Amino acid sequence: MSTASAAQIIDGNALSAQLRTDVARRTTALKTRGLTPGLAVVLVGENPASQVYVRNKVKACTDAGLHSVLEKYDATMTEAELLARVDALNNDPAIHGILVQLPLPKHIDDHKVIEAISPAKDVDGFHIASAGALMVGEVGFKACTPYGCMKMLDSIGMKDLRGKHAVVIGRSNIVGKPMAMMLLAANATVTVAHSGTADLAHHTRQADIVVAAVGKRNVLTKDMVKPGAVVIDVGMNRIPEGEEGAGKLCGDVDFAGVSQVAGYITPVPGGVGPMTITMLLVNTLEAAERDADQRGLV
Repeated sequence: MSTASAAQIIDGNALSAQLRTDVARRTTALKTRGLTPGLAVVLVGENPASQVYVRNKVKACTDAGLHSVLEKYDATMTEAELLARVDALNNDPAIHGILVQLPLPKHIDDHKVIEAISPAKDVDGFHIASAGALMVGEVGFKACTPYGCMKMLDSIGMKDLRGKHAVVIGRSNIVGKPMAMMLLAANATVTVAHSGTADLAHHTRQADIVVAAVGKRNVLTKDMVKPGAVVIDVGMNRIPEGEEGAGKLCGDVDFAGVSQVAGYITPVPGGVGPMTITMLLVNTLEAAERDADQRGLV
C-alpha cells in the first residue's frame, strides 16, 4: 500500500529563506539611513529548550545583518531586577525590539514582564496593546507564529480568504487567539475549537483551512479532514519511547494520514518553526523602520 503524500508541502525553510533575503535587503537600506535594527534577547535561567531557541534567534539576526544583544541571567534573578533591565532596554535607542524568552522562573510573573516591555518594542506581539491593535485592526506587532502561518497561506495564493472556512484548534494567547483574529482580518469565517469543543471532527471536516495548535500529537487525523483542505501544523512534540521514531519531532497532525487527503500541509520540523523566527526579524526591522521615519532619517 502506497503512503505517498497527495498534499503539496508548504516548505517553511524555503519560504523563510526568501523572506530573510528581503529582511537583509531592507536592513542594508536602513543602514544607509544611519540606523541599524537592534534586537535584545533576554534569557533567565537554564531551560535547555529556551537556550536552543535563543541561540537560533540571535544567529538569524546576525545572518540578516541586524544588531543582536543576548543577555543571559541566572535563575536567581529577581522580578524587580528583570523589570529594571527591561526598562533600561526600553530607553536604549540602539534597541528596537525586546524579546524576553518564556517561560520565566516561577518566582517571576510572565505577564508583568511582558507588559513592562514598551509596545513600540514588543516584537513578540504579546503585549496587551499589540493584542488590542490586532483585535481592532490598528497598526501593531503581530504575534510571530500566527503571522508566519499567514505568510504561508499567502505563499500558496490564499491572501484573501473570503468564502473560506478556517478552524483553529487551540485558544492560547500566543497562537490560537491571534491566529483567529488574523484569519478574520483576511475575510475567513473562523471557528475556534478547544478542549471544551464537542465533536471536533464535525468542525474540521467542514474546514477549508485547519490550524492545529494545541501541543498534542494526532489531534487531527485523516478522517477529520476535508479533501483538498490546507492544514497548518503549529504543534511541536516528541514521539515517546517505545514507538517507531522515538525521540523525533512531530506536530499535532498525523502527517502520514492527513497528507493523503489534504491539498497542502506543513511538515514538522521545517514548517511553521522557521517562520516564527523569520517573523521576529520582520517585526524588529519594522520597528526600526518606524523609528527611522520618526527621527526623519533619509
